[in-house]
Amino acid sequence: MNLREKAEKRVDAKIRFQENLYKYLIVNTIIAIICTIFLHSYWLLAFVMLFWGIGVMNDFFKAYSLNNYREEMIVKEISKMGD
Repeated sequence: MNLREKAEKRVDAKIRFQENLYKYLIVNTIIAIICTIFLHSYWLLAFVMLFWGIGVMNDFFKAYSLNNYREEMIVKEISKMGD
C-alpha cells in the first residue's frame, strides 16, 4: 500500500467520523425536543444516544487512533535520521 492510499484511507475515516458526529448531534437535538414537548420522558433519547454514541466513538477511534500517531512519529524519526 503506497503513501497516497494510506492518506486517502485516513481522510475517508475522518470525513466519515465528522459526518456521523454531525448527524448524531442534529438527530439527538430533534429527539430531545420531541421528548421534552410530547413524551415528558427521556428514555428514547437515552437509548438513541447510547447505542448511536457507541458507533460514533468507534468511528472516532478508527479516524484518530494512536496507530496513526505512531506512524507519524516513525516518519518524523526517519526524516531526522536522514538529515
